Amino acid sequence: MQIHLFGELEMLHSWCCVHHTASHQELVIMASEEINEDYPVEIHEYLSTFENSIGAVDEMLKTMMSVSRNELLQKLDPLEQAKVDLVSAYTLNSMFWVYLATQGVNPKEHPVKQELERIRVYMNRVKEITDKKKAGKLDRGAASRFVKNALWEPKPKNASKVANKGKSKN
Repeated sequence: MQIHLFGELEMLHSWCCVHHTASHQELVIMASEEINEDYPVEIHEYLSTFENSIGAVDEMLKTMMSVSRNELLQKLDPLEQAKVDLVSAYTLNSMFWVYLATQGVNPKEHPVKQELERIRVYMNRVKEITDKKKAGKLDRGAASRFVKNALWEPKPKNASKVANKGKSKN
């Protein structure tokens, strides 16, 4: 399955821009009005946090889209390319999860949940490969020398008898 992530990223970027602008306008209106007793004060904090989060996502998307996908992938090894694709796919599906929730659809009952699980499985595979690469490899010769030099060796019995005979005669 070929993934067309940058096209989807552009759609996500557009969605973030529209919702960021809309949420910002809503916050300005809400801030200019007196706090309604029907709404808890905490909702203003949540909306502000939400707006900041969408702004942060928007900035990350701008950064990622400033370079063409081909340019980006040429600079990376295959493992890093897989990481970029997986993170992009996971981000897109997570944002779709949020979109479904804002539309009143339970994302836990939507196929997006299985897609997120599938992506997590591949992310874990990539992590295992990365961890194996980072793991040190055993140099048997060096390990053998290290162990041999670190172990205590008793003195030969003949050497200690000779040393004792020499001491007793003096």
